[in-house]
Amino acid sequence: MSEPIYLEDLTVGRRFTAGPVTITEEEIIAFASRYDPQPFHTDPAAAAKHPVFQGLAASGWHTAALAMPLVVQAAGNIAGGIIGSGGELRWPRPVRPGDSLSVEIEVTEATPSRSRPDRGTAVMHIRVLNQNGEEVQTFTPRIVVPRRPAP
Repeated sequence: MSEPIYLEDLTVGRRFTAGPVTITEEEIIAFASRYDPQPFHTDPAAAAKHPVFQGLAASGWHTAALAMPLVVQAAGNIAGGIIGSGGELRWPRPVRPGDSLSVEIEVTEATPSRSRPDRGTAVMHIRVLNQNGEEVQTFTPRIVVPRRPAP
């Protein structure tokens, strides 16, 4: 594993990437059956008749779950781990069986804490893309990041 990344290393514009991971129909149905049991996620025939999805679509929560290991793969050496403190999550288009997902991460802000000198926060814009380069999820979390310890 490479050296830990501290707040001082997260300069605005720094990028991380990972992927792809491919999703199957069976995985979509299994996840949704347990965590988001709606017909457009669990029943291909019903999903085909859905006015918005017009076919089986992964739950947005499944997309988020698939993206997280990619985020860890890309930026998992952040000191202390990837600890979220909120953010904005969007799913602009559905994930379909056979889609291959990748992540692109860009640091958009890094701010030392005024009250806790040992840490700060960083904002990362995370784009989850399908094999065609289309956004299927965007997530803009604010994460807590330790500052580099004094030598």
